[in-house]
Amino acid sequence: MEREIVFSGIMSNKRSENPDFYNWNRVKVRYCDGASFTGDVEGENEVNKLYFRGQRIWRAAMADLLVEGMKNAQQALLSGCSAGGLASIIHCDEFRDLMPSRSKVKCLSDAGFFLDVMDVSGVHSLRSMYKGVVTMQGAAKNLPRACTSRMDPAQCFFPQHLLQDINTPLFILNAAYDSWQILSSLAPTAADPQGHWHFCRLNPANCSASQLQVFQGFRMDMLNSLRGLAASRVGGMFINSCFAHCQSERQDTWFAPGSPRLTKTIAESVGDWYFERSPLKEIDCPYPCDKTCHNLLFKSK
Repeated sequence: MEREIVFSGIMSNKRSENPDFYNWNRVKVRYCDGASFTGDVEGENEVNKLYFRGQRIWRAAMADLLVEGMKNAQQALLSGCSAGGLASIIHCDEFRDLMPSRSKVKCLSDAGFFLDVMDVSGVHSLRSMYKGVVTMQGAAKNLPRACTSRMDPAQCFFPQHLLQDINTPLFILNAAYDSWQILSSLAPTAADPQGHWHFCRLNPANCSASQLQVFQGFRMDMLNSLRGLAASRVGGMFINSCFAHCQSERQDTWFAPGSPRLTKTIAESVGDWYFERSPLKEIDCPYPCDKTCHNLLFKSK
């Protein structure tokens, strides 16, 4: 793990790069537990000789930040990307409860809206992986009880089952064709032993019409799972039809000449939503209509 990282995008301290949040106190909590800060096992894992205590790390980090002055914050935004985006959903209300009642507190999930869908072989591969994570890390007791009281705790690792119970204003920033989910959940190599999806999964330009139709179905699954948030008075969303993963901490996708945009850039959209300058729920037209995307394309090895 690198000892020093560049703060860019939503973490930048330059007004020209981050117009609404550049002069905020910004803290990055390094991700190290493998379960979006929910694991909590008392002893050492006998097989891997690892400790799974992400929930304790989360609580310790928050306790330290509160002492350092966060308890006096008038405004706060809990954000994260990928597994951190999932963490910002899972811990959103918990974070709200830590802050003074008078504070404006909201949450932003970037590329954390992982879907429970079948892969190209007809198997719920991500569901199986999540069940293993929740079981091995003892995460069930730290997932929102409103969800775990009505379904298998492993299902409560999927944001689509959590949204209805989150009370804190939440913004979902996600690519409709999330590149990580395509590679690891929708068309993982294990689900494609003959390699029919090999080139398509690396670059949509290589996809057949039937393969692109599968991607369009994935997009519709995402939009259907977000219908509750779309109807919310305080929620926000920016769903662009790109093959990308994590757009808030990259300067080129957050706020720069040529950044992805719908009616506005991502930075402008999040800022307008947070400061309530205008309601913000942006949904892109289907691929390949958006020419502003910064798609993540991969070369075949």
